[in-house]
Order: sequence, then structure tokens, then C-alpha cells
Amino acid sequence: QSGATYPQIGVSDSHHPISHHGGDKNKIASLAKINVYHTTLFAYFLDKLATTSDGDATLLDNVIALYGSAISEGNTHDIRNLPILLAGGGAGRIKGGRHIKYPEQTQRLTNLQLTLLNKLGIPTEAFGDSTGEQLKELTEV
Repeated sequence: QSGATYPQIGVSDSHHPISHHGGDKNKIASLAKINVYHTTLFAYFLDKLATTSDGDATLLDNVIALYGSAISEGNTHDIRNLPILLAGGGAGRIKGGRHIKYPEQTQRLTNLQLTLLNKLGIPTEAFGDSTGEQLKELTEV
């Protein structure tokens, strides 16, 4: 529910009201600018991790970074088909270089978060409204 504005990219209205665009083409265009800006910042962050040594690997090899949203479409608060990106290797705990698309309404975001906690060595049976199910595609390395 950020009230942030982004004058540096030409968006002077607050982020949250723009996400409730009501079909307004100008608000949708502003929201797209914000999304591009955010992903550019995330790419910059990943590049910094990838170019920073951490023992025999890089920081990116040794972390798991989760980027995305708990809402796929802000105007309707749609929680289906979430745009989620995982980056990093988690020190060998996650197999990278893949695109995994789940059928709509297959999993909950909290099941992904539960899986990540367990992959990172934090034994957890449930997280938020998770079903306790771990995402097998991520548990197989």
C-alpha cells in the first residue's frame, strides 16, 4: 500500500492508487513504468550479487532472492497466476536456469515460502496459510 511516487521516471501519482487503475490507460501506463523501474532495480541488485565474491562462488550463488507480488492484478486484487521470480542458487540448494509455470490455483505463495524456509535449513511445518505442501520442483536439485 505504498504511497511512494516516482518522479525520477515521470510518475508523480502514488503507487497504490495507480494499481487500482479502473481501466484508465494513463494509470496502466504509469503502473507499467513503475514495474519496469522495480525490475530494473532488482536486476541491478542481482548483478551486484553476481559480481561479488563469496568464498569459491559469488553471493548470487549462495543466496535465494524472491521477487514478485502477492497480487497479480492490483485493480481486482487477483491472487492467481502470481509473477514470482527466484534468483540465486542457495548454495546448491536450488537448481537454476528454469522457468516453472504451475497451473492456475495450484499452489499458494505461502507454500513457496514454506519450501524456501526448509531448503534454507529452517525446518518449518507450516507458514501463514500454507497447506504444508512443499513444491517438489524446488525440492529436487
